[in-house]
Amino acid sequence: MNRQIPEDIREYPFDLIVIGAGINGAGIARDAAMRGLKVLLLDKGDISNGTTQWSTRLIHGGLRYLEHYEVHLVRESLAEREKLLHIAPHLVKPLKFVVPIYERSKRGPGLIRLGMMGYDALSFDKSVPNHRMLSRDEALEQYPGLNPDGLRGAATYYDGQVEYAERVAVENAISAREHGATILTYAEVKRVLFEDGNPGERPRVAGVEFEDLLGGGTHTAEAPVTVNVAGPWVDEVLRGSGASGFAASPEEGSGQMIGGTKGSHLVVDPFPGAPRDALYVEARRDGRPYFIVPWNGRYLIGTTDFRYRGDLDYVSADEEEIQYLIDETNAVVPQANLTRESVLFTYSGVRPLPFKPEGSESSITRSHVVYDHATGTSAAGGKLTVSGAGPEADGLISIVGGKLTTYRNLARQTVDVVHDKLHLHAPPCRTDKVPLPGGAAEDFANFAAEFKMTSGLTDVLADRLLKLYGTRAPDVLAEAHEDPSLRMPLSASATVESSIIGCEVLYAFRREMAETLTDALLRRTMVGLGPRVGLDVDAAAAEVAVKHLGWSSERAKEEVKKYRKYVQRYRPKDFRKRKTVKV
Repeated sequence: MNRQIPEDIREYPFDLIVIGAGINGAGIARDAAMRGLKVLLLDKGDISNGTTQWSTRLIHGGLRYLEHYEVHLVRESLAEREKLLHIAPHLVKPLKFVVPIYERSKRGPGLIRLGMMGYDALSFDKSVPNHRMLSRDEALEQYPGLNPDGLRGAATYYDGQVEYAERVAVENAISAREHGATILTYAEVKRVLFEDGNPGERPRVAGVEFEDLLGGGTHTAEAPVTVNVAGPWVDEVLRGSGASGFAASPEEGSGQMIGGTKGSHLVVDPFPGAPRDALYVEARRDGRPYFIVPWNGRYLIGTTDFRYRGDLDYVSADEEEIQYLIDETNAVVPQANLTRESVLFTYSGVRPLPFKPEGSESSITRSHVVYDHATGTSAAGGKLTVSGAGPEADGLISIVGGKLTTYRNLARQTVDVVHDKLHLHAPPCRTDKVPLPGGAAEDFANFAAEFKMTSGLTDVLADRLLKLYGTRAPDVLAEAHEDPSLRMPLSASATVESSIIGCEVLYAFRREMAETLTDALLRRTMVGLGPRVGLDVDAAAAEVAVKHLGWSSERAKEEVKKYRKYVQRYRPKDFRKRKTVKV
């Protein structure tokens, strides 16, 4: 365990407590800390180990939101896409998409062209090209793998991709800490604490009580404002607090803010007919849009969209979802011939959308809400009505919804509300101008070229460090000063995606707040998203920790065991084949 909880944490004068270290919570903590607030960020797990790590990994304007007339959301998303391309150039890259148009499609070429023109108009400040419409022959020439049956043409346009969404959250948290925030992972909030006001007045938030899941013990931290940004767990935090309008369990029919929907993805090797650009496709079976995206040297296919009422702490793709995505991919790229055996692994998560008991899942707004429990209204973002919740307490804010793309603007709005609650003048937000830690270079391309020339690494390894850590790649490499072997891949047979070198393990624990092997492999070094989900390097990474971080051999074995148990939810091919993998 790296982090220690201060014994006098209850005495520390925090201005703000943030519950949840996903992309939105980490973004709020960063913005608030950069504006001078004293911030405590808590999460019952690791940074980004909830919804953030289950996304389709796109930074997009939400083309389909135009269909639901959410023009403001599209404009907000497109503006934020452009900002992220500049503040995180190592993590967020432009990505070209193609939309094939078939006779069976709900939208013909005319409607698609109109939508594309609107998309271009709303992204007037973009740095990527405008859309293009392709005839049937042009579409088949450029994308010969497409099913020609009934093809009328296609449209191409640009959005953004963030292959490692987890690292955007991690770098926000690192920046927050560098600006003075206190960040405690594996610290589960058990209760939001309230103090009674004068007769007739609302109670006021006083802080939180949380359990240290690593070191043991219960602690209290105090602050005049608490932001509940726990994603799908928002309602659980409120029920645990005993807040008025929320009963102790969902079965009691209490107020409900979150109506999560499940999204699942497949990861497969490149296949015959695979497009060089991302495909945005309308499913044959039900007309639902989904993506086939070049990602991490392979292809990411998804996502599904179903209401979910299961275990939020263990979400896994079911066979019906897997077969649905396989069948739809084979329909649009007939040469693919994907089978269940083609699937390297899957992942699934729950979107923290506003509760909507009826209607199609796709009709639920993707706009976020900054909900003020003092007034029972939305302080920023969209509208939200919570049946039976009513006014609750001063100083309590809950975040409902929120997209990866718009996290920075959500954070800006939330921190503005926090300043209002504290009766403070809000300094200007600077997160749209100040790069994330790995993006801090006047010319990232020049920095990358110089690093590759001077690092002494192969191009594959140098590119890997630049892709993950950006301008902090030299800092990662500096961890190898004590042992040159730390510059070498941990697996002799490693693929490009799993070419983790030993010094990355040390950097994850020493500099990036990793507490477990699972943190290091899945949400720092990202090797857990390689074709074998890190099962080829997990034991070697644990041995680095034994040699250089003081782990006992018993701890190393236990950490590997826990990691392999965790990745079972990915349903990796290694486990299905029962190869040399024991849990």
